[in-house]
Amino acid sequence: MPKTTSKVTRAKASTRRKSKPVKTEPRVNWFQEELDAFKPPERYTVSEWADNFRVLTNISAEPGRWRTNRTPYLKEPMDKFTDPLIEQIVLCFGAQIGKTEAELNMIGYALDQTQSPVMMVYPTDTIAKFASDKRVQPMLKSVKSISDNFDENSKLLELDFNNGNYMVLVGANSPSSLSSRSIKYLFFDEIDKYPAFSGKEADPIKLAKERTKTFVDKKIVMVSTPTVESGNIWQALMNANERRQYYVPCPHCGVSQTLKFKQIKWPDEHNDNADMIRDTAYYECEHCGGHIHDKHKMEMLRHGTWEAVNASQSKVRSISYHLSSIYSPWVTFGDVAYEFKTSKGTPASLMNFINSWLAEPWRSAKTKSTQNMQFTESTYPSGVVPDKAVLLIASVDVQLDHFWWEVRAYAPGVKSYLIDYGQASTWDDLEEIIIHREYPSEYGEPRQIMKAGIDSGFRTDEVYQFCSRFPEVCIPLKGSSNHTTMTAPYTMTSLEKGVVGGLKLYVLNTDYWKDFIFARMVRPINEDGTIHLYKDCPQEYSDHLRSEEKQEHRNVKTGAVTVQWKPLTSHPVNHLLDTCTYNAAVADIAGVKYLMEPEPYEESEEVQTYEDYSGGIGNTGHWFR
Repeated sequence: MPKTTSKVTRAKASTRRKSKPVKTEPRVNWFQEELDAFKPPERYTVSEWADNFRVLTNISAEPGRWRTNRTPYLKEPMDKFTDPLIEQIVLCFGAQIGKTEAELNMIGYALDQTQSPVMMVYPTDTIAKFASDKRVQPMLKSVKSISDNFDENSKLLELDFNNGNYMVLVGANSPSSLSSRSIKYLFFDEIDKYPAFSGKEADPIKLAKERTKTFVDKKIVMVSTPTVESGNIWQALMNANERRQYYVPCPHCGVSQTLKFKQIKWPDEHNDNADMIRDTAYYECEHCGGHIHDKHKMEMLRHGTWEAVNASQSKVRSISYHLSSIYSPWVTFGDVAYEFKTSKGTPASLMNFINSWLAEPWRSAKTKSTQNMQFTESTYPSGVVPDKAVLLIASVDVQLDHFWWEVRAYAPGVKSYLIDYGQASTWDDLEEIIIHREYPSEYGEPRQIMKAGIDSGFRTDEVYQFCSRFPEVCIPLKGSSNHTTMTAPYTMTSLEKGVVGGLKLYVLNTDYWKDFIFARMVRPINEDGTIHLYKDCPQEYSDHLRSEEKQEHRNVKTGAVTVQWKPLTSHPVNHLLDTCTYNAAVADIAGVKYLMEPEPYEESEEVQTYEDYSGGIGNTGHWFR
């Protein structure tokens, strides 16, 4: 049967044939590289980025692909780098625990995943050059996406990339490098080994931080083992908004705890054998007493968590992490015990163990803080010499356009009493105070200054000239430049300055005399040797005394440990501390330790007569002026 078509169907078909054809764009064959350009970047945390791209070079303990689960305690600190709320990350870690690799992972992430300038600050330029050649560049070249953009014409300390990124490596001893760029990501390595100042500039850490001001989303990472409590890393750790420690569960009772050195034990019979201690040491759980061995450590680390140990009073913008080498997968409990046993005999070795293994600051009984000292204050008023104080000593600290001075009276038993202090503007003012002024005495007879020590470390010729005018009273002195090795309290040399026999210059061991005065300024009021302040002595005097503290310092080059008095600020107001120190030294030079208590007068029934021979030597009743 023939196929038929309705009129409606034919009409629709006719309409379709008459409509204009639809224009289509020609098909574009995109290259894969072009398509990849439109693909949004994958979002990684630093630990994910490292697991995907980081390759450890042959200088690492375990070369090959980076695995965060090998050092699980590094995961959270690294991932805080991508937390938009965190501005500063502090890692106060022991040695052999992976802190440098964590820092390199953050640097690699910053250069690969962002387009922002990076700076890494090392203690010195020499270390920066070595690190660039041996650590940083090999790490960057091991990551293909970074290596492809790396400019092979880069300088050793200035690394350029074809995508617009750059990284600079500088030494903390180079102020021009620290202050010449704007930086978003700032890294500090081993900050406790930084110099206090960069040349004539400010603290290198503050100087470098100034470079990040223009970035609201800046990141600052500080990494180091500690040295002393006043060191950079320990201060950064303690001042962070939030401090965190790593808690691991006991394999026996499951209770979480931090690993502490005091819980590392060994059999008593091996106390004298360090090698046997290394082979037999174990960790004792502080809760159940169970023995934890090295085979348990990795499982404990994988189940460990970082927990805050302080309550932040504000938004957490800075966060710090504290971790000892006891946690290291490459260090056994026996290694820690052995290191302690072999190092505890010498201060330098023990300090290294405390700093590099336990990640704790060195605290020594030799250090001394002056901030909480309560100085002995007597009941006598200012300007009056107490009874039995027969010898007056003055001391002067010389400044550019003025002088600080103080006068003390000494009594038998080396008791010292502050009589007066102040500032003088001219040498004439000093002459009036030292040579001509008399001080009323409770004993009745006014007294004058017997000896005055004047600091000659500054305006030296003027000091010598003044002392030459009054050689019987005034002596020039100065602090030793090598007081850390000086054993005697002071030494004396002769100077030819127009005086018969020459002037005698006294060079003081200032650390010795500061120890001397601070040991005696807190003694009971009636004890021999006490150094007194007068009643209602102004706070200014005490503030000057508290301007320095005694601290232990380790020489970065030699490792030698010394104890020194150091200013608490870069520009200390310590002039009266100097005058007090000089005064104690001059009093010793004048022989105050030989002052004797007068014998009590006893009336004798027998009357004796004596011929008067005193006329030939003058009035002997005022030998001490």
